[in-house]
Order: sequence, then C-alpha cells, then structure tokens
Amino acid sequence: METSCPSTQPKTSWHRLRERLSSYLLGRGGRTVLIVLFAIAVLLPIAYMATTSIKEPIEIRQTGALLPSKGIFIINWERAYRNVPLFKYLINSTLVGVISTVIAIGVAVPVTYAIVRFRTGGKFLPAWILGTYVMPPVVVTLPIFAMMRSAGLINSKLGLIIIHAMANLPVAVWLLDSFVRAIPKELEEAAWLDGYSRFDTLRRVVVPLISPGLVAAGIICLILSWNEFLFALIFTYSDASHTFPIGISRYEGEHGLQFGEMSAAALTGMVPVYVLVLFFQRYLVEGLTRGGVKG
Repeated sequence: METSCPSTQPKTSWHRLRERLSSYLLGRGGRTVLIVLFAIAVLLPIAYMATTSIKEPIEIRQTGALLPSKGIFIINWERAYRNVPLFKYLINSTLVGVISTVIAIGVAVPVTYAIVRFRTGGKFLPAWILGTYVMPPVVVTLPIFAMMRSAGLINSKLGLIIIHAMANLPVAVWLLDSFVRAIPKELEEAAWLDGYSRFDTLRRVVVPLISPGLVAAGIICLILSWNEFLFALIFTYSDASHTFPIGISRYEGEHGLQFGEMSAAALTGMVPVYVLVLFFQRYLVEGLTRGGVKG
C-alpha cells in the first residue's frame, strides 16, 4: 500500500526573509554588528565620562546630554589635582598593588604546584581556597580588622598590602592551576633523576614554563588591587595610606559631589590600567581562557 507524501508548501517571502536574516546574523556581517554593538557599550561610558570632565557643574546637573553645550570647562581638571592629593593616591595604589601582587604570586606558585602535583590537601584545599574568594568580603572585615589592629597595621600601606595579597591569592591559584597541569610530568621526573630537589624543579623547570600564566595572573591581581574599595575604605583613614578608589570618593563640594572633577580624576586612574592591558593583552586572554578550563 503506497503512502502519499504531504506536498511541500512553497516558501513564502517571510520564510525567505527569515532564512536570509539568520544566515546574515550567523555569518561575518552578524559578527561585525555584534562587535560594533559591544564596542559602543564599552566606549560610551568612557566617552560620557570624558565629556563630563569638561562640563560646567550646573550643566552636569541640569542635562544628561553627551556633549557640552556651554563650552569647554577645563578647570575641572585643574581642581581635580588641586583639591585632592590625587598623585599621592596614585602612588599609594601603585605601591600596594605591585607589592601585594608579588606576594600573592610568590605564594600561589608553590601552593598551586603542591596541589596539582602532590595532591596536597586533597579535594578540600582547592575548594576552600576558591571558596574564600567567592565569599562576600564584608563578612571577614570584622575579624581582619581585629587582627590588623592587634598587629598595629591599621591605617598603613603595609596592612593594606597584606590584605590585598590574601584577597588575591585564590585568584592567582585558580589561574595558575591549568598552566601547571599542562606541564608534562616527565620533565619534572627527568629533573629529579638529575639530582634536582623539588624546590629546584619548581624554580628551574616549572616557573619558566608557566611564565605566561605568571604574567596573566600578575596583571589580573594588580588590576583587582588597583580597583579594590571596601578594604581600603575600612582600614585606611588618612591621605598617607588612602588609595586611588578612596580618592575618587572625596570630591565633595558645597552642592554635593563634584562630578566634573571626579570624572577627570577617574580618567587619570584609568590610563595606567588601559596601558597595562594594551601591552599584555595576549597574556591576559591566554590566562583567562586557560584558567577557566581545568584539565
């Protein structure tokens, strides 16, 4: 008994339009559109901040237009450096960020190597290290404050360096994990046969091979320290130890926040981070992609 196949309906203009639209969105043109939209979403806030830095205070409060309508008010930039010791805050952030990053990476390398190669801590230690990072920072502020006060490290750059190093250590371990796992174990075994100790193997074999991961983890930890606000707000009280994010919050005048001066200061603080990312973007991409995939 023969069965008759249902007749194929002719494609309507709507179906053809939908197919063309789907093929376009999945092709090169669609990717171009998505890239342009993403670039606009990223660059528009920066452009708005730049134009805000050259607007008069009254214009900033009266209108939300992108471009200034009453001329360029360049005095915001002068006041940004005159009313607040901005350079002092930038220097403090640089010192805290660089030193805390060096400490975090210096501790993360042997910790990650011990976890990956020798299963130190079993499954508990890696989960606990990463769990300390996903935990809300405000939860640990009280015990950390008590410990820092007993050690005499409140309102000091040294205390903030220690806190930032502790906070960024889980991130460094997580990023370096995949780099250590990618090293063939036979290389380390050959080094052991040549008489290298475990420390020498780590220093002479492992560290050179994971150098791209060290750069990526270092840059990410440095950026996290540069942008950190909560700990710097709680544990520092004076200009001698304030960092850049705290300095941004100090632009207050008779009529509230000085958004023009704040925008000028924020743009100043963004330049070092953007330059850093521009020069080391290849390492950052590799570190983030490999850090998100565990072997």
